Amino acid sequence: MQPKLSILTPEQVSQIIEEAFQLLLEPGIKVFHPEAQTLLIEAGASFDEENEVVRIPEEVARRALAAVPREFDLYDQDGERVVHYGGDAVHFDPGSSGVNVLDAETMEHRPAVTADLVKVIKIVEMLPQYDAQSTALVCSEIPKEIGDLYRLYLVLLYSRKPVVTGAFSAENTAPMIDMLAIFAGGREALVEKPTAIFDVCPTPPLIWSKFGSQNLIGLAQAGIPAQIVSMPLAGVAAPVTLLGSVVQHAAECISGMTIHQLAQPGSPIVWGGAPAIMDMRQGTTPMGAVETAMIDAAYAQVGKSFGFPTHAYLGASDAKIVDYQAGMESSTSAMIGALAGINMISGPGMLDFLACVSPEKLVVDAEAIALAKRMLEGMQAHTDPLAVGMYEGIDFKGDFLGQRLTGQLFKKEQHLPSAVIDRGSIRAWQADGGQDTFARAKTRLGELLAAYQPPEIPSGQEEELTRMVSGLAAKAGLEQLPLLKR
Repeated sequence: MQPKLSILTPEQVSQIIEEAFQLLLEPGIKVFHPEAQTLLIEAGASFDEENEVVRIPEEVARRALAAVPREFDLYDQDGERVVHYGGDAVHFDPGSSGVNVLDAETMEHRPAVTADLVKVIKIVEMLPQYDAQSTALVCSEIPKEIGDLYRLYLVLLYSRKPVVTGAFSAENTAPMIDMLAIFAGGREALVEKPTAIFDVCPTPPLIWSKFGSQNLIGLAQAGIPAQIVSMPLAGVAAPVTLLGSVVQHAAECISGMTIHQLAQPGSPIVWGGAPAIMDMRQGTTPMGAVETAMIDAAYAQVGKSFGFPTHAYLGASDAKIVDYQAGMESSTSAMIGALAGINMISGPGMLDFLACVSPEKLVVDAEAIALAKRMLEGMQAHTDPLAVGMYEGIDFKGDFLGQRLTGQLFKKEQHLPSAVIDRGSIRAWQADGGQDTFARAKTRLGELLAAYQPPEIPSGQEEELTRMVSGLAAKAGLEQLPLLKR
């Protein structure tokens, strides 16, 4: 039995949904894209043209929601099913769009560049705990106009895993889909076996911008999976109560899904988010706070009540270095997300309110992910009877180590961590130099990078991809892409 965390009562779930539908009518949803406005009006919504507010009746939204696929899969570049969105399947990918990287030598945060993102991609490729890649770092030397597609370009060159990505301008969505299609064998093949999912963000509170709406419509019509990332900020851009933020999250997701399904019924979309509370003392938005994780678990439970695939931002920390705080916050929220049965959990590797990525933290977080996945396996009955048969011949002595079953079963019962986790004696630890977790993670990082092998890309695909990205870079004023060595 997979252990589960339910943070809301059935009555609370029902009330959250009821109030979310009320918000769709009053105050309504601001929608700034004419095509999205038209789709909603033609479906039966009313429109306040002066304020660009759409009021969506519950029956209109429910008709649209009925078309949302309850499950779908992401595939790797070899066409193998890797990620399942739906039910209580749980997967992890790194956080995305960090602007800084933690320099392991100086322990300073500095702007990320191409080499940093390539390193992160290689690490994630080598660690089986990560089911998907993300476009994890913003490369500071690349023009902003092409930053999103350039990051996807690097992932496609250095990884075979599916990718959680997103476009930050309306102009780049179609080119990014075309980039993926090169490796999939065309757009139709990409729809059949999608290798990526695109994040789409509403603006809190209760706003779908022109860009966000256009993204929803474009992805729906292209048949490419979309992932709503609703970001209520409790006490600032959402009600201060955790339950109030969950209501706003539901209203933003329902309205976004309605637009999406009206554009193309049956196109895959995910009920996701990256909410936070506001620390009123510091004026910061702690992603590592337990209340942030509680909002995530609660909104996931609401999404699951509809049967929708789910996503959340967990496994991150607000610490500035990879220390006890980073481990405590990241592992706690990763476990909460896993027990909540959230299909894709983004955030590992991140520090400083999602601004910074640490390659070493990615390595440490992989160990926390492994523990969470072991917890999800639950208690399994490997023998029948459960224990009685193992006492034969024991004669009140601690001789279970000598039993054949012990040798056969301990690897099935126990997760065996890497050397990043120290389980040796203090003498062994001292003999090994008395290293802390960060130092051991640095060693493990070096081993992973040394063992990395670039994926084999079929002839012509890399050239076509580079030619496409080079042309788009030139239009953005970048005469030559950074030199890469695969």
